[in-house]
Amino acid sequence: MNSLALVLLASAIAAPVPRRLDENPPVDLGTAGDFVILTKSGISTVLASVIVGDIGVSPITFDAITGFSMIADSSNTFSTSTQLTGKAYAADYVSPTPSKLTTAISDMATAYTDAASRATSNGATLNVLAGLIAGKTFTPGVYTWGTDVSFGSDIYLSGTAADRFVFQTSGNVVVGAGAKV
Repeated sequence: MNSLALVLLASAIAAPVPRRLDENPPVDLGTAGDFVILTKSGISTVLASVIVGDIGVSPITFDAITGFSMIADSSNTFSTSTQLTGKAYAADYVSPTPSKLTTAISDMATAYTDAASRATSNGATLNVLAGLIAGKTFTPGVYTWGTDVSFGSDIYLSGTAADRFVFQTSGNVVVGAGAKV
């Protein structure tokens, strides 16, 4: 996973002093917010994982979703899996799925541009732990890495539902099996 995860985590990662909330308005995910994972490049998993929510791939096909035991719905507009509490959508499914995904991908790109343009909150939020963030608790703010970001165990967000957490990385986001945010 790469920059997509950044957008998905943007709504969702030390004790730096964050910028004031009014300086960091929410990132508007639009219809991309209907998905917990939305990507243009593919989704892979391992059997022990559980994803809570809907996932989607576009403009690529269902073949880009790997590692799941998928069962196509009779409508062929989505699939389900025991590893997924939501639904899986792909651009090659029956209408209205392709249109829904095209809109969500466009909204994701707009949200990505917004999130990527945000300035790092302060020096303490730059390259935190060189991207190896397992076990870390994050306060609201904009975090930026020039490396991959990875965590093999849980990470924590300390704040309220109104707080904002934006993670920017020029590399990949690698999440270990069983790790939670």
